[in-house]
Amino acid sequence: MSTSLSGKVALVTGAGRDVGRAIALTLAAEGAAVAVNYSKSADAAEKVVAEIVAAGGKAKAWGADIGNFESTKAMVDDIVAVFGSIDIVVNNAGVAQRARFLETTTEQWQAHIDVGLMGTVNTSRAALPHMVDAGKGGRIISLGGDSSRVGEANLSMAAASRAATIALIKSLAKEFGRNDITCNAVTLGMIQSAHSDPQWLADVLPKMVKNYPLKRIGQPGDVAPIIAFLASEGASWITGQTISVNGGFAMV
Repeated sequence: MSTSLSGKVALVTGAGRDVGRAIALTLAAEGAAVAVNYSKSADAAEKVVAEIVAAGGKAKAWGADIGNFESTKAMVDDIVAVFGSIDIVVNNAGVAQRARFLETTTEQWQAHIDVGLMGTVNTSRAALPHMVDAGKGGRIISLGGDSSRVGEANLSMAAASRAATIALIKSLAKEFGRNDITCNAVTLGMIQSAHSDPQWLADVLPKMVKNYPLKRIGQPGDVAPIIAFLASEGASWITGQTISVNGGFAMV
């Protein structure tokens, strides 16, 4: 089955490293022009752009705070001005914080809501008018952790904000299906980051692997193929779904 994205324009938020980077590179390899979004890591984003361009693809980095609608809308409008359209939005950016519930702060909760929930709200509000007006359909894909489906100790903030995002995605799927715009969520098990603390990897990782039937945790490259598929024409009749890429961590 072809996952060709030739002629499409994709925005990937938080695309400077790890899963976002893998997604950006994969979508570009499938033919999409990629808007590489970043909040603070401009150098990392520019390196992703350079990799894509060196491989013969099209890409440009855009800095924007996706927790702020005006910043997000300005970015999306500029993407359309530069590339001519916006066909795919991949909401990858997130906040990585583990904390016991009674030790969480209002500021931490707000950060998760701003990025984990409002990030998807804002990119959708900014991109959907362009998709609807263009009349060519579109794709909105939002990533989160499996904690949003099954809960997990010390991840209440991420679980709550991403669970709300899943509800949003389902609602958008019902509202914009008439426009041939599909909206899906992808939830992940533990993904090893290039920036993971070495001590954490040594102490905690061996214990966590026991919870995965496939006996390993995920890598960024394990995530990118399902995103490319959901962005493609091959997934044109899949919408409003939550798909887990989790090595069997949760099976509900």
